[in-house]
Amino acid sequence: MEQNNSGFSISYSAEEQSEVRRIREKYAPEKKEKSSFERLKELDSAVDRRAGIWALTVGVIGTLIMGTGMSMALTNLFPALGVLNMVIGTAVGVVGIAICALAYPLYRFIQKRERARVAPEILRISEELLEENS
Repeated sequence: MEQNNSGFSISYSAEEQSEVRRIREKYAPEKKEKSSFERLKELDSAVDRRAGIWALTVGVIGTLIMGTGMSMALTNLFPALGVLNMVIGTAVGVVGIAICALAYPLYRFIQKRERARVAPEILRISEELLEENS
């Protein structure tokens, strides 16, 4: 008797192979360097992202403070204060509104500062890319 040890093989379709490669890339260590264009896009988006995070944080804090003031003004949250609940609640709400109003100017300020910080790098990379295409 002759034994056949040919092994076991599976073949995948092109779609399955591309899915396998995509999943593998998630877990494989990054070895490839980013291209100049990818670095340029990354720097540009980082400016808006950082400014957005700060503005969103300030806006959420302001909204929470404003909500606390509204709760104090519209309910009897602290019964010992009596009528002062509405006065203190209104004052806290106005502070919250002021903090919310600062979110957009803060966004613009941080965006301007970050653009100034990354401008030399972005200009250098963009010059390289434009010279390559000329």
